[in-house]
Amino acid sequence: AAEETIMTGSHAKRWVTGIVAVPILFAVIYFGTEGLFAGFILLVTAVAVLEYNRLVYGETGVSLQRALLGFGLLAPLAAALGGPAALLAVSVVSTLAVFILYLLEARDGVLDLNPLARYALGYLYLPLMLSHFILLRGGDRGVLWIFFVIVLAFSGDIAAFYAGRTFGKRKLMPHVSPGKTVEGLLGLAAGSVAGCLVYRHFLLPEVPAGHIALIALAGGVIGQLGDLFESLIKRASGAKDSGTILPGHGGILDRLDCLLFIVPWVYYYRTYVLS
Repeated sequence: AAEETIMTGSHAKRWVTGIVAVPILFAVIYFGTEGLFAGFILLVTAVAVLEYNRLVYGETGVSLQRALLGFGLLAPLAAALGGPAALLAVSVVSTLAVFILYLLEARDGVLDLNPLARYALGYLYLPLMLSHFILLRGGDRGVLWIFFVIVLAFSGDIAAFYAGRTFGKRKLMPHVSPGKTVEGLLGLAAGSVAGCLVYRHFLLPEVPAGHIALIALAGGVIGQLGDLFESLIKRASGAKDSGTILPGHGGILDRLDCLLFIVPWVYYYRTYVLS
């Protein structure tokens, strides 16, 4: 009975968080200016980096944690103010700076590259990936493409949940995420394609259906890998959730996991294949 009460309470928290968060997210994307949207991504980046630092560093590597937060926030700013070229420039220059500083701080007998590797992973994984939301929204019909990414992620997620619960037998990667199944992945792929084709019919009719199906199919699988990658980070860190900022859902990273992999894929496909 106690366990059932806990589960019910957690479920209720998820619904309350969703009811509050979804309208805010919709308003920022649809009604907000590009500046407001960039500010929102900046805030999300800050929270995500703090969660990542707690997971992979804990109480160690304080200087690298600060560098990741400081330089990490420059990435979405560069994307908003100068586009892809500025994002690349800031990423390369800031990474060089951290590499040089780490070299100069090296002491005999304490030559360990692991903290620096965690920094590089964190920068690539969070600030750089998240900045693609700003790049995607800044392009032609950017608002619709942002919603497309969300539809791709959540239509697949819903389909995977029901397909996995109904047909799931073969584990996908049990050492990383015991709950994921091959059948769930197949359901996710089908759900992503179906959801995106319906979205395309009403809101992006100028984009050929074949391209939408390909973006959705590959994006769904890539997103699932993003989910598994975040699970890998948590398992390696011995954590169940990335944080507690979203009651009933865990941390920001727990909600961003698949989106972090999907949005660059959609951005580059739209930019280099559809343009």
